Amino acid sequence: MPILLTFFAILILVLLVAYVKLDTFVSFILVAIGLGIATGMDVTAIGKSIQSGIGGTLGDLILIIGFGAMLGKLVAESGAAQRITDALISLFGEKYLQWGLALAGFIIGIPLFYNAGFIIVVPLIFSIAASAKLPLLYVGMPMLTALSTAHGYLPPHPSPAAIASQLKADVGQTLIYGIIIAIPAIAIAGVLFGRTLKQYKPQIDGNLFAIKDIPKDKQPSLAVSLLVALMPVFLLTITSAIKKYAPESELLKLISEPYIGMLLSLLLAVYLLGVRQGNTIQAVSKQLEEAFKSSAGILLIIAGAGALKQILKDSGTSDYIGSQLQGFDINPLILGWAIAGVLRICVGSATIAGLTAVGILAPLIQQQTGVKPELMVLSIGAGSLMFSHLNDGGFWLFKEYFNLSIKDTLKTWTVMETLVSIIGLIGVLILNLFV
Repeated sequence: MPILLTFFAILILVLLVAYVKLDTFVSFILVAIGLGIATGMDVTAIGKSIQSGIGGTLGDLILIIGFGAMLGKLVAESGAAQRITDALISLFGEKYLQWGLALAGFIIGIPLFYNAGFIIVVPLIFSIAASAKLPLLYVGMPMLTALSTAHGYLPPHPSPAAIASQLKADVGQTLIYGIIIAIPAIAIAGVLFGRTLKQYKPQIDGNLFAIKDIPKDKQPSLAVSLLVALMPVFLLTITSAIKKYAPESELLKLISEPYIGMLLSLLLAVYLLGVRQGNTIQAVSKQLEEAFKSSAGILLIIAGAGALKQILKDSGTSDYIGSQLQGFDINPLILGWAIAGVLRICVGSATIAGLTAVGILAPLIQQQTGVKPELMVLSIGAGSLMFSHLNDGGFWLFKEYFNLSIKDTLKTWTVMETLVSIIGLIGVLILNLFV
């Protein structure tokens, strides 16, 4: 019965989000309440579970995601993203242009949320394709693949950061492993697959997608742009690597906290990309305020998923499902990927798929002492990118901007996302043999 109730709860969630188009946060809360009642929980207990689920899930994620949104805003608005892209294109030349764009997309994708990154890089893709006289998807696919991969695999992006928090995974190690896995995923799904798309020649009205073009003399230098964009990676990976050698250092413990790393990165960006570029603190603060507002919807989705996860736990449903799944002779990494993949296909949102999957699997994962939680984060993250189609906002963003038919979008975007998902799982399973 608990498995059946969970199945119906997820089915109702899919219907509310994908078909009724009800707000995702409201849908999560309604489903959580309904599941609590159906499993026999007391009404007061349901309310406490929802409150503790939201609070426990958000925690320092509010800081990580909020600071990340602010950092991404400054990278975009200052011209740092444009500077990085132009420099890498110049470095790689036309022959290796795809590799340069993939690297640019990956660097830009680390601090920027996917939708914001997409809006920033699409005009760059259009202008590069026009000036180099190359097919649009041949130029654009490597960059967009890199953005999507960073979104699904890497903290401080919302879904992997939230999953890492739920599984108590080391964020720095998750980031290191994620980068290792991301390289072949971007190379195959972005660069190599992108080379097969030269036959697609959509007609684009370039005037529709103009963004504020920042003159080169007003842009930050390449060194500053790269330093700020990659600072979260530097801090998270370096502190993760060295804190084991100085376990008594209180300062290192503080800096190794992901939200402190994001805060330090943001303060550096405020100075280098804001004040040093001639902006006042008031103007920069206004940008930060706008950026945090844009992250509110993501935080509500994570909060709603946390409420449902806590109901699953407090009702005993998660424990029951975990005990039943232990009877299956299947690698937990594959199981996590598969459940996230099914949810992604049903719901459309990678964030919802990842967070719902970890709520179902948490008890099983905690009992599997042989599986590193960092790899579990990545397997679920990879699964959450599986087969993007008509119920995914990213699908329509790609379709409309590149002026493709639904059929051609399925043959390009959907195939790319599926490749990223499958290659991510393969990478996780290979890493599991060595770490």
